[in-house]
Amino acid sequence: MAEAHQAVAFQFTVGPDGIDLHLCHEALRQVYLSGLHSWKKRFIRFKNGVMTGVYPGSPSGFIVVVTSYMSYNKYKQLDPSLGLIAKLGQHVPISRYMSTDTQKIVGGVLVGTGLWVTIIIIMRNVLKCLLSWHGWMHARHGSLPLSTRLWMLLVKVFSGRKPMLYSFQSSLPRLPVPSVKDTCSRYLDSVQPLMDAEKYERMKALTKDFEENLGPRLQWYLKLKSWWSSNYVSDWWEEYVYLRGRGPIMVNSNYYAMDYLYVFPTSIQAARAGNAIHAIMLYRRKLDRAQIKPIYLLANKVPLCSAQWERMFNTSRVPGLETDTIQHVNDSKHIAVYHKGRFFKVWMFYDGRLLLPREIEQQMERILADKSHPQPGEESLAALTAGDRTPWAKAREAFFSRGKNKQSLDIIEKAAFFVTLDDTEQRLEPDNPVTSLDKYAKSLLHGKCYDRWFDKSMNLIVFKNGTMGLNAEHSWADAPIVGHLWEHVLYMDPNQLGYDEAGHCRGEPHPNLPGPQRLQWDIVPECQETIQSSLTVARALADNVDCHIIPFTDFGKGLIKKCRISPDAFIQMALQLAHFRDKGKFCLTYEASMTRLFREGRTETVRSCTIETCAFVCAMVGDETREQRLKLLKQAAEKHQNMYRLAMTGKGIDRHLFCLYVVSKYLGEDSPFLKEVLSEPWRLSTSQTPVQQVELFDLVKHPEYVSSGGGFGPVADDGYGVSYIIVGENLINFHISSKRSSPETDSHRFGINIKKAMLDMLALFQLENNAN
Repeated sequence: MAEAHQAVAFQFTVGPDGIDLHLCHEALRQVYLSGLHSWKKRFIRFKNGVMTGVYPGSPSGFIVVVTSYMSYNKYKQLDPSLGLIAKLGQHVPISRYMSTDTQKIVGGVLVGTGLWVTIIIIMRNVLKCLLSWHGWMHARHGSLPLSTRLWMLLVKVFSGRKPMLYSFQSSLPRLPVPSVKDTCSRYLDSVQPLMDAEKYERMKALTKDFEENLGPRLQWYLKLKSWWSSNYVSDWWEEYVYLRGRGPIMVNSNYYAMDYLYVFPTSIQAARAGNAIHAIMLYRRKLDRAQIKPIYLLANKVPLCSAQWERMFNTSRVPGLETDTIQHVNDSKHIAVYHKGRFFKVWMFYDGRLLLPREIEQQMERILADKSHPQPGEESLAALTAGDRTPWAKAREAFFSRGKNKQSLDIIEKAAFFVTLDDTEQRLEPDNPVTSLDKYAKSLLHGKCYDRWFDKSMNLIVFKNGTMGLNAEHSWADAPIVGHLWEHVLYMDPNQLGYDEAGHCRGEPHPNLPGPQRLQWDIVPECQETIQSSLTVARALADNVDCHIIPFTDFGKGLIKKCRISPDAFIQMALQLAHFRDKGKFCLTYEASMTRLFREGRTETVRSCTIETCAFVCAMVGDETREQRLKLLKQAAEKHQNMYRLAMTGKGIDRHLFCLYVVSKYLGEDSPFLKEVLSEPWRLSTSQTPVQQVELFDLVKHPEYVSSGGGFGPVADDGYGVSYIIVGENLINFHISSKRSSPETDSHRFGINIKKAMLDMLALFQLENNAN
């Protein structure tokens, strides 16, 4: 582009008088500052690695232990080396180099260090044992028994002081392997309401045969893996559920996060991008320095696994013929930007520092002002990441493994993250709320199918009118990890960074900042045909998605808690009632739960459609009395909560059966039971997006600063995908997706049924009558 500059550190010419060397001092200065920045980052990582490696120990703890040990031995007139130096002196002439007093000091320091390390190991193992107890989950909300309070005190004592993000990793327990008998029993309980008597008896026979014959043999291998690896599920889950999938990841795997609904900080696209990009880079800096606080449960006492943060940035999914891989680099100083069919490389550092928001806005303005046309095949290039994986893998090997294409592809894949400056306008329109929100969701989920790089760990999308959102790839981490980043960005943007009166980022443009670099491509006609083929597949998939967003404002968590029922259980029961009214039948239901109480834990399934749930739904559509319906609702909610606890504590059904199935395939054993279990479709897939940093948003004083959360595509061709976020005390946002091609589903119809179910269930409690 016109503003792009090549920084050349030196030039030389060879003439009759010898070599004439010309140095560019500014370029050398930038090289020096860049190297200094890199070494600073390496030192910080090394320091954090040491601090995490010795946690819950600390340098001050080391000094206290060693000093106390030396003082005690001096007071008692004992040898602090415990005779080790003397024994070593029999084989090595230590006395030649050190005096007797020096030998005692060195020996005392070594023994004191060993004592310090022993204390650390003991504290870690005690903490691991404490964190393996999950009885606190069964305590009633608001009232903890003495045993639980005592346990919390011990956890606090052994957790150390000022932990960093990864401090607890070595203290987290391993995910336990449930017994085959327990898993099979829970499985039968979960499918009983979905089968008639004949099918259920057949499934009981298959289950019993598996439990008595093949199951124990597979379980032996699985237990062996659980002893050897950090987590017996996560690596297989990542590989076989995500990376080995050969279908498009757009819609089917990637998910999205939305902007504020009712606040528009600025309408200037480049300015919004400037603040958002700067906020994301600040988050990355905190992540590199491990300054992000660990995530806890139970009043900041029970830590969760932080392993998923490791690949948040500088990460891309790389296609393969049979399986994809995740490529992660330790550092990246640039981002990749897409606008109107062109790709750009934008450096994030200059003068040895991170670019300020106004300087990033300046770079985005340069891109927006660039009038150059896309090169042949460039405009729709990213459609390769939206279509089937095998054609993309073949095209990558054939057309992007050498030359300028490889260089440009490396710039995108090794970028910190990907940014799309979208040329459309999206936001909640008060005059047309339904259509505008649905269009907004579809744009974040798939866009035009060629204007997001779906393989990148995340895409920041900034629309023409200043609205923004995220699209995230799923294999490297789950939604709460991206949600934590997004909460930080939404808080920093208007509250900490802000805009001037004209809507621009605060500060001044940089007078000497080199401009963005336009990426160069040589895309041959054969490659362009592959791109168009992938685009055709992606467009068919995108056009088939029916999205619907519901900002449910009738009531929220505050009123549900007055009913003395779990808000999540209440919503899950409402979804079951809505689904039955929508389709006239029950279905296998997936609710995502997390297993991050364990090392490298990811997710587990809560099967929300239970015998108790079905009894409640039948009562709601039948002629039962209010009292009977209310009783059944509370029983169903209690059963759901118990299943959620089991899933969180490693006693779920589906991950265990999935891993047993993988072992059976490795052994070449065919299991009719496992084959049938894993082929059952999830026609209702649900997930709650948690608000993790509630302290960042004061929704009492500023209720307009709410995000709509995010959503994902439907899992089954004839099913629904439902994501929901409980915001503050008075708002619940639902994101519903389905496929237009199915005659059984309609996202808008399902949304109406969800609203009605929520209101009908609340009416059972007669809160107005109770208040009167």
